[in-house]
Amino acid sequence: MDTNTQLIEKFYTAFQQLDAAAMNSCYSEDIVFFDPVFGLLKGGEVRSMWEMLCKNARQFSLTYGNIVALDDEYSTCDWTATYIFSATGKQVVNKVKANMRFAGGKIIEHSDGFSVHKWSKQAFGLTGTLFGWNSFFQNKIKNTARKNLMKFMEAKNK
Repeated sequence: MDTNTQLIEKFYTAFQQLDAAAMNSCYSEDIVFFDPVFGLLKGGEVRSMWEMLCKNARQFSLTYGNIVALDDEYSTCDWTATYIFSATGKQVVNKVKANMRFAGGKIIEHSDGFSVHKWSKQAFGLTGTLFGWNSFFQNKIKNTARKNLMKFMEAKNK
């Protein structure tokens, strides 16, 4: 097993255990992350996002697999998180495609792709089904996620 695959295994095993510190140890200091909800995050924002998500997880489980090394620098994998969305109490099963770039034995870029509409249908029920495709509704989800992350980071730094 190559070192990048081992790093992916370490990251997602830590995620299964909600161990944000171990997850974050897989990242370079200047990590760059992107997903459809949080948007573009860098460095401490990325680490704080995982800390927040792990701390707030309810009835959480995660599976991962299909790790593919595209070359020495890039790999992909699939992961699925099942959890209770705290704002509504509804169960979400989020299927994600991760893309990672590696250098110096660390993850330097990480992007997660998933359908915000599919996610919002589960997280918000009928409201998400009716409006989850709408950019206004999706932007509201993104803005709320960002605001929650900023609040978490402020509280952590006090």
